[in-house]
Amino acid sequence: MNTNSDLFPIIDTNKPAEQPYAVRPFRRRVSRQVMVGSVPVGGNAPISVQTMTKTKTGDVDATVAQVERCVEAGVDIVRITINDWEAAEGIKEIVKRTTVPIVADIHFNHIFALKAIEAGVAKVRINPGNIGSKDRIKEVLTKAKERSIPIRIGVNSGSLEEDILEKHGYPTPEALFESAIRHVEIAADYGFDDIIISVKSTDVRLMIEAYRMLAERTDFPLHLGVTEAGTTRVGTIKSSVGIGTLLAEGIGDTIRVSLTDEPEKEVEVGKEILRSLGLTQRSIEIISCPTCGRLEVDLFKITDELETALKGIKKPVKIALLGCVVNGPGEASEADIGIAAGRGVGILYRKGEVVRRVKEHEIVQAVVQEVLDFQPIEE
Repeated sequence: MNTNSDLFPIIDTNKPAEQPYAVRPFRRRVSRQVMVGSVPVGGNAPISVQTMTKTKTGDVDATVAQVERCVEAGVDIVRITINDWEAAEGIKEIVKRTTVPIVADIHFNHIFALKAIEAGVAKVRINPGNIGSKDRIKEVLTKAKERSIPIRIGVNSGSLEEDILEKHGYPTPEALFESAIRHVEIAADYGFDDIIISVKSTDVRLMIEAYRMLAERTDFPLHLGVTEAGTTRVGTIKSSVGIGTLLAEGIGDTIRVSLTDEPEKEVEVGKEILRSLGLTQRSIEIISCPTCGRLEVDLFKITDELETALKGIKKPVKIALLGCVVNGPGEASEADIGIAAGRGVGILYRKGEVVRRVKEHEIVQAVVQEVLDFQPIEE
């Protein structure tokens, strides 16, 4: 275990605190920077959130509409599959009609990669070793280099090369690392190094170790994800553990949460992972107690109604909703806006000061108005 004092400071608990404890930012791994359209990935750039559309790409209208919903949710980059000729023909129109960088997801077919590059995509997800002859590899890499389009080398534990699987016996961190580096070296043979790498797995421990290995031995920016994570509940948990662990270690430059759900839901979870670690600009954050037998109001209903009422409002506001008198006053007073509830009523706090009492049925309306009136402090 790394016991570097900068990462694990020793706190003298016997010494009185002279000022409030300040949470130290994570020390991020130093990586080279790659531009995905207008979005920088790596270096000291903010960690970006990605998703992937789930419509048939050939249905341009449906795909554009899905991208727009993801934009509203706060996505930075959107990936779209190019898996047939309809998709290859439609991607140009999709790029023209959307406002975020579009990544073309290509498997095996170098012609689709070329058409996507010509269409103006911001990045191509392809493994150079899987698109055929050396001439085909050279053609794709040359076109990408001419257009300053980066490539993401994406390795998954479920699709490792046969010889690597035979060598290692089964997917291991070493196997994922070896596969990724093999494709990096193929690109390097053609003078191409504008690369982002991912080494995803459904096994959280496996992906964590594989990314750690890449982080130690390369300076390429890393795209984090737990592949095929599952349903919204299970996938959110697995992604939060896997992606969150690595981000807390300073590893990772862009993330994608994979869920069996709408892509905008992936974006919401990804943004929440970053927010929980203090790695994104703070927007509306609702903190609510888990509730217990002391609860005297319908906090489930209040929280659901408040989330719905505040959807789409983008302000750096921390809201605390507490349902009893034990932790309520303290927690509510530490938030920008807080409610400490009692029997059928709530005490409304603003920046630690009591504002007024509100009846239970007035709580949502009162908090929404406070949010609308809230003036964040300029940093």
